[in-house]
Amino acid sequence: MSSIKQFQVTFDCADPERVARFWCEVLGYVVPPPPEGFASWDDYQRSLPPEEQGSWFACSDPTGVGPRLYFQRVPEGKVVKNRVHLDVRVGTGLVGEERLAALEAERARLAPLGAVHVQTQYDGHDACITMQDIEGNEFCLD
Repeated sequence: MSSIKQFQVTFDCADPERVARFWCEVLGYVVPPPPEGFASWDDYQRSLPPEEQGSWFACSDPTGVGPRLYFQRVPEGKVVKNRVHLDVRVGTGLVGEERLAALEAERARLAPLGAVHVQTQYDGHDACITMQDIEGNEFCLD
């Protein structure tokens, strides 16, 4: 049996490029170069049939360590809570007020990008902040 070396995380969404660019800002990811033969992603999109234009977008960790994120357009909107979500690890190794402060600083950085604060959990030692991305998908600052 072989072990899996790589995986990507796929998001269903209404506007793949917009959501991908949001996550680039959150995670420090980058948009890969357009397919060979195209000077830009816009040029590539214009080459597709109208119904396929804007149907997907992707971004990746510039270090190659983190998973690729893939965003695909779907007709239905988000209805219920995600069953899987990303934890953005900004407070690793921190505890108490120091941890909470690091999470709150990241929450403040993401709010102007369109992230929405849902809930802060803090017990005096551990903390977690639940957020939503620009299409309402939950994620945690951990």
